[in-house]
Amino acid sequence: MIRGIRGAITIESNTPDAIYSETERLVLEMARVNNIVPEEIASVIVTTTPDINAAFPAKAVRSIDGWKYVPTMCTHEMDVPGSLPLCIRVLMHVNTSVPQQEIRHVYLNDAVKLRPDLVNENR
Repeated sequence: MIRGIRGAITIESNTPDAIYSETERLVLEMARVNNIVPEEIASVIVTTTPDINAAFPAKAVRSIDGWKYVPTMCTHEMDVPGSLPLCIRVLMHVNTSVPQQEIRHVYLNDAVKLRPDLVNENR
């Protein structure tokens, strides 16, 4: 069974360092709380709000030790007026037998505003 794990994080500024470090932080936390190892990951899609363009966040994922062969790509989110700025979102497709309601989605920094219902569930 393939399940989707969602995650999102905001960054302080549109810089390569911020993009790489916060993307890595998010993806590793998603894997940690769901007990996922890279071999179980079918693919990772990373999106950014249009105000993030200084670096490819997918590069951060591929650069994590042991994640070199995880298929990863990135793209921009829709530019919706009033949406949360400087936000990186991740959809990780994982081979797992864990029931959907037991998957733990991860929202960090200001991204907790996106799904407060799931953030509170994970505490």
